[in-house]
Amino acid sequence: MQQAKLLLVDDDPDVLLAARLLLKRHVATVDIEKNPEKLPFLLNNNRYDAIVLDMNFQRDVSSGREGFAWLDRILDIDPSARVILFTAYGDVEMAVRAIKAGAADFVLKPWQNDKFLETIRSAIHKPDGNGQAPEPGKQTTPDRGTARTSKPNAIIGNAMRPVLDTVERVAPTDANVLILGENGTGKDLIARAIHEHSNRRTGPFVSVDVGALTESLFESELFGHVKGAFTDARDDRAGRFEEAHGGTIFLDEIGNLTPNQQARLLTVLQQRQVTRVGSNKARLVDVRLICATNADLSEQTGSPMRFRQDLLYRINTIELTLPPLRERPTDIGPLADHFAKKYAKQYNRPVASISPALLTEMKQYRWPGNVRELQHAVERAVILSQGKTLEPADFVFRKDTASATSPVNETLQLEAMERQLIQQTMQKYRGSITDVARELGLSRQALYRRLEKFGL
Repeated sequence: MQQAKLLLVDDDPDVLLAARLLLKRHVATVDIEKNPEKLPFLLNNNRYDAIVLDMNFQRDVSSGREGFAWLDRILDIDPSARVILFTAYGDVEMAVRAIKAGAADFVLKPWQNDKFLETIRSAIHKPDGNGQAPEPGKQTTPDRGTARTSKPNAIIGNAMRPVLDTVERVAPTDANVLILGENGTGKDLIARAIHEHSNRRTGPFVSVDVGALTESLFESELFGHVKGAFTDARDDRAGRFEEAHGGTIFLDEIGNLTPNQQARLLTVLQQRQVTRVGSNKARLVDVRLICATNADLSEQTGSPMRFRQDLLYRINTIELTLPPLRERPTDIGPLADHFAKKYAKQYNRPVASISPALLTEMKQYRWPGNVRELQHAVERAVILSQGKTLEPADFVFRKDTASATSPVNETLQLEAMERQLIQQTMQKYRGSITDVARELGLSRQALYRRLEKFGL
C-alpha cells in the first residue's frame, strides 16, 4: 500500500483535506479533485490503484444519482478501476446498490481512520477476474500500447489480412481514417487497433457515438461548455475533443450527423481548435481523427440534407472497408472457436470444441448481424450446452432476417437465457453467492450486478 496512488473526488474541500492528511502517511501519492467533470481527463492520463468517490455532488445533494453516473463513467473508461464510495450514514442502502453496480466498497462519513485505511488496503489488494492482485504503484499511466495491442476479435481470420496490412501502414501516420462496413463488422475494434499501433498509443482513445447525440447536446458533448452556458451547466466542462488531446478521437455513426452538426464539426477540423459553449476563447486540440459509418457517404454527397462533400474530403484521407461475415466464410470457424473458448471460460462451461456438422451449417448461414451476431449466438450456445462439443441442436439460426438484425431481440433473448442460468445455479447452491459466482466463473461483484439487473 505504501507504493499506491489514490484519487479522492469530493466537492467538500474540508473532506478532501482531512482525507489527504490521513492517507498521505500511508500511500505514495494522493491526488484530490473537487470537480467530477475532470475525472475523464485524470483517468486517461494517470493510473490509480484506488479511487475514492463521493456519492453526491452539488447538482443533487441526496439522491446519489451523480455518484452512480460517475461510477459508470469510471468503469467505462477503466473496467478494472477500484472505486470506493464516500457516503453518509443515511446512504448505506445506496452504497450497497453501488457495490452491486461495480464499486469495490464504501466508507461512511464521518469515517473511522482505521476502518478507512483497511477499506482502501482491501480494495487495492483485491484480486481481479483472473485471481491476481495488482502491484500497487507499478503503473503511473494507463497501460496503452502494450497489453492492449493484442489482436481484437474482429480481426481474426485470413480474409481480414488486406485490412490489417492497411492498418499497419496507416497507423504510424496521423492521417484521418474513415471505416466503412455493415453493423457488427467490428469497425470500433479496427479504430482501436489503429490507435494502439500509432505513435499516439500512450495518449487517450476517446470513442463517441455521434449518431446518438441530440442537436442540443452535440456541441456541449464534443466541444465542452463553461459554467452558466445553459441551465444545468454548473461548472466548466471539457468536451470529448479536449479529452482526446494528444491521442485519438473515434466518431462512430458519423453518417447520421445533421447538416448543422456537420458544419460545426467541419469548422473544428479545419481550425484544429474548439470553443466551449458559452465561451469565446478558442482552445487548440491535437487529435487524430477516425470515423466510422455503415452508410455510403459518397452516394449522399450533394443531396439536400445529406452529407457534405467538403467534410467527407476531410475525414476520408484513408478509407477502409470491412467485409461482411458472409463474404469471409473461411473466418467463421476461427471466430466461432475463439468465442466458444472465451465464453466457456467466462461461464465455467464444459464446451471445448465445435462439431464439423455445426461448422458446416454456420458457413451456410448468411449472418446478417455479422461478427456481432456470431459472437452472441456462440455465447448463447455455450450457456445452454451440456456437452463438451457444440452441436447443431445447441445452435439457433435466425430464419427471419428482420429478427436476426434486431439488436433488441438478440439482447433480450440472451439476457433471458443468462437470467435462467443464474436462477438454476442459485437454486443448486441454495443462494450461496460464493458458490454461485465460482460455478458461473464470475466475480462476486459481477454476480451482484446481474442479480440486481434481473431482479433476483
